[in-house]
Amino acid sequence: MDFAVVGYLCIGLLFAGLALGVPVGVALGASGIVGMLLGPGADFLAGQLSSLPYAVTANYAYAVLPLFVLMGVLAERSGITEEVFRAADVWLRQFKGGLYQAVILGSAVFAAISGSTIVNAVVFTRIAYPEMLKYGYSRSLSIGAIAAAGSFAAMIPPSITMVIYAILTEQSVGKLLIAGIIPGILTAVVYMVGIIVMVRIRPELAPKLGAPVPMRERLRAIRWLWSVVVLVALVLGGIYLGIFPPSAAGAMGAFGVFVIFVLRLRSRVRSQLGAALLDSATVSCIIFAVLIGGLIFSRMLVVLGMIDGIVDVITSFTQSPMQFLILASVFYLVLGCFLDTTSMMVVTLPFIYPIVQHLGIDGVWFGIVLVKLVEISVITPPVGMNLFAVMSAVDEKTTFGHVTKGVVPFIALELIVLALLIAFPDLVTWLPQQMLNN
Repeated sequence: MDFAVVGYLCIGLLFAGLALGVPVGVALGASGIVGMLLGPGADFLAGQLSSLPYAVTANYAYAVLPLFVLMGVLAERSGITEEVFRAADVWLRQFKGGLYQAVILGSAVFAAISGSTIVNAVVFTRIAYPEMLKYGYSRSLSIGAIAAAGSFAAMIPPSITMVIYAILTEQSVGKLLIAGIIPGILTAVVYMVGIIVMVRIRPELAPKLGAPVPMRERLRAIRWLWSVVVLVALVLGGIYLGIFPPSAAGAMGAFGVFVIFVLRLRSRVRSQLGAALLDSATVSCIIFAVLIGGLIFSRMLVVLGMIDGIVDVITSFTQSPMQFLILASVFYLVLGCFLDTTSMMVVTLPFIYPIVQHLGIDGVWFGIVLVKLVEISVITPPVGMNLFAVMSAVDEKTTFGHVTKGVVPFIALELIVLALLIAFPDLVTWLPQQMLNN
């Protein structure tokens, strides 16, 4: 059978499996195995299966992924998240729509030690949403703000999404993590400005201002942030200054959160630690299963010669890098309505990244643009992962319609940030260049 025919059959097999609800990692791996078996043959397949999964899981650089997962889980269970939100609330309560701002600022700060958009969204739904309803905030905009702000964890390092991109494209994890700092801060600022505009146009979205918080109480609240400051300085400072690589930074961050976890929980450490480790291991294994399946699938496409043909077809429609970026943005925004973020990246990057290289687009810059598209996809109906995450933690009066209505303004704000990142690449590339110059 012609290799091209085998390749197209396997692509069809993959999408058929996804449509039938087959787990993404299984669908990717099975399609790749069938393609290599019908193409190069059983001997080639046996060689790939004996080496590729081990190469992924044994690579020291990829140890950062489960460590970042562990950081987020331990941080949530140790109560750091609640303190971050309370501190933001104390400082921002005196402003119109202050709890919206507190959710956005708190999510941005917690994203710096979490790495998981779902963890961010669920935790702030549990902590902030009841408070927002109690004080008379809009149900839709409140849950929409929580779901949207949870996506910050995809951009603000440490980011599991960036690590996955780095694994699939062989880009530097450290450069990607540092490159996400300015876009992450920019997104939070745009959100906060957007909230100011929304509550000014529609005052009913937020209650009237209460009594101002005394300065003594506000200064006391700053002390609640010491653990976050230490962890961010430990992880990002170590990477930026070149003291240790991202893998070691992940280990240092996980150890730092573990120390805080032990100091805070004391007598409950044994019971909580077991559950936290189990959660971390489960999430990490799922991610690695998808990565291994995706790499098997992409290896099959390369061997069958499919990549070159796909690159030629797509580049025939795009005469410049800007045209390609616009086309890719539309493609990912549509695809994000139907696939979760990890699956979306693993399925598409074997096709897309060779085109990025062919057009001479900077891999780190494209990675941040892609992460921004991923941020948008996790809040895009009907299957944005953060929408389902917040729905798992709300009261019975909150419907899926409330969530989808609430995220619409934030999708518009995200598109503004995406346009800025594409129009001004220095927003992404400047900080990693300074890191290299140090």
